[in-house]
Amino acid sequence: MALIVHKYGGTSMGSTERIRNVAKRVAKWARAGHQMVVVPSAMSGETNRLLGLAKELSPAATTPELQRELDMIASTGEQVSVGLLAIALQAEGMPAVSYTGWQVPIETDSAFTKARIQRIDDQRVRADLAAGRVVIITGFQGVDAGSNITTLGRGGSDTSAVAVAAALKADECLIYTDVDGVYTTDPRIVEQARRLHTISFEEMLEMASLGSKVLQIRSVEFAGKYRVPLRVLSSFTPWDIPIDEEASSGTLITFEEDVKMEQAVVSGIAFNRDEAKISLLGVPDRPGIAFSILGPVAEANIDVDVIIQNVSHDGKTDFSFTVHRNDYARTMDLLKSVVVPKTGAAEVTGDTRICKVSIVGIGMRSHVGVASRMFQALSNEGINIQMITTSEIKTSVVIDEKYMELAVRALHKAFDLDQPAAA
Repeated sequence: MALIVHKYGGTSMGSTERIRNVAKRVAKWARAGHQMVVVPSAMSGETNRLLGLAKELSPAATTPELQRELDMIASTGEQVSVGLLAIALQAEGMPAVSYTGWQVPIETDSAFTKARIQRIDDQRVRADLAAGRVVIITGFQGVDAGSNITTLGRGGSDTSAVAVAAALKADECLIYTDVDGVYTTDPRIVEQARRLHTISFEEMLEMASLGSKVLQIRSVEFAGKYRVPLRVLSSFTPWDIPIDEEASSGTLITFEEDVKMEQAVVSGIAFNRDEAKISLLGVPDRPGIAFSILGPVAEANIDVDVIIQNVSHDGKTDFSFTVHRNDYARTMDLLKSVVVPKTGAAEVTGDTRICKVSIVGIGMRSHVGVASRMFQALSNEGINIQMITTSEIKTSVVIDEKYMELAVRALHKAFDLDQPAAA
C-alpha cells in the first residue's frame, strides 16, 4: 500500500461534474489500497474573480495590511473546492475529510501573497489516513506565526501538493492538469511540439523559471530538494482507466541519472511574456553600484531576472535588468524616488513590450556551439537580441515581444525538437 498525493488544477475542478469525476478517480486509487491525500486548486477563474472584487474597492493593494486582506479573500476559493470534493467522495461511499491550510497546519512566513512554507505538521493527516479516510487539503495557502492566513502566490497549489508529499514522505505526487504532460514547447504555438516521457528536475526547474506554465517553480524546487517522485498527467482521461496505465502516463520528472544517456542537446523551448526591462543610464561606474541599485529592489520583495551592466565610458555605465511586468510600475517608482537620488544616475527608462525566450537541456553541458546555433536561428529570422543570460543547461534571450512566437518556432525547428524522440 502506497501513500499517494494527487493535485488537481482549477480546470479539473471547474464544475460539479468535473469534481464528481475527480472524486471517482481518487476513490479508484483508494479502493486499490492506497492512502490518498488530495490537494485541489480553486475552481477555474474563482481566484481571479475574488481578487477582481478586491481591486474594485482598492486598485493598488500594496500595504501589508491590504495584502493580508487579499490573502483572506483569495484563500476562500480553495476552501470551497475541498468541501465540494469531500462531499463528492462521501457520495461515492468513500470516507473523506477536508482541511484548510491553517487546520493542518501548514506553517509559513508572513510574506502575504508570496508566503513560503516553513513547516507542515503531519499528525492530524496521518491519523485520518490511518483511519481509512481520504484527506483533502487546500492548496495555495497556510498560516503564519500570528495565526494570519497566508497564500503562496499564483500557482501555489502545486507547491502545497509537493510540500505535503515531502512532509508525508509520499511514494508519489501526481499533478493532474488540463494537459497530458510536459511538451518541448507550447503546442498552441508549435503544432509539432512533442510530449516528453521524462525530464530531469534540473531541466524542469529551468523550464518553470523561464516561463513554462505546466508547473510552478517552487513546486519543482521542493520536489528536487526532497526527492519527491513527480508526474504531470491529464485529469481529462477517463477516470476508470487502469491504475497501472494511468500511473505510467504523462511526463515523469526525475533525476538526471534516470534520464537516457543520449538525451537531446536541447529538451525544450520556454518563453515568458510577463517581463519588463528597466535601464538606468549614466550610472557612476564604481564598486557597490549594483548593490545600490538592486538592494532597494530586493528589500521591496521584487524579483529581478536578467541583469546586464555595460562597458564603462568616462566613469559612467548603463545598468539594465528585467522584472515581472506586474512589478514594473512599482520598480520604476522606487528607482526614481530612491535609487536615482542615491546613485546619481542620469535617467531611468523602461520597456514593457519585451519577452524572454530560452532553450533548455542537460545535453548543453557536453555540446559546444549550442548558443551560436540559437543566435544564428534568430538572426535568420531578423530578430534582434537585446539581452542574453546563460547557465550550464540554458540560454535565454530578451527580444521584442512581437517576435516571440516566430522565435519559438524557429528555435524548435533549429534544434530538431519536431522530430520523434530516439527510441
